[in-house]
Amino acid sequence: MAEQRKKNEDALLLALACGATVEAAARQCNLTDRTIYRRLSEPAFKDRLQALRTDMVARAAGMLTAAAGEAVRTLLQLQKDAPATVRLGAARAVLELGMKLREVADLEARMAALEARLAEQDKPGPRGLYA
Repeated sequence: MAEQRKKNEDALLLALACGATVEAAARQCNLTDRTIYRRLSEPAFKDRLQALRTDMVARAAGMLTAAAGEAVRTLLQLQKDAPATVRLGAARAVLELGMKLREVADLEARMAALEARLAEQDKPGPRGLYA
């Protein structure tokens, strides 16, 4: 019985994480709307749903990262071998993506430095006092 409930909960979490409405998830999982709304009001269930969504986004980001090298090679090849309008579009894409990537990398470095400074400030000083 507990194993079946876990399967139902996993299916419900997956349906909701993939963007199903409550009504669609209810039909898909053979549950009532009321049951799903009740589950969504439970903090532990909402935490599991958020963790699943976070994991799905991280996996998608990983897949895009893995494909990025080939995409850049394609853009660079288009800059060489394609008609002028295609080369122009590829050049714009390379420049725009390069600038965005640079901005993100810069922000990540700055955030890491700020987090390190905050962590250092939160450490207790001599005799257990905070600095």
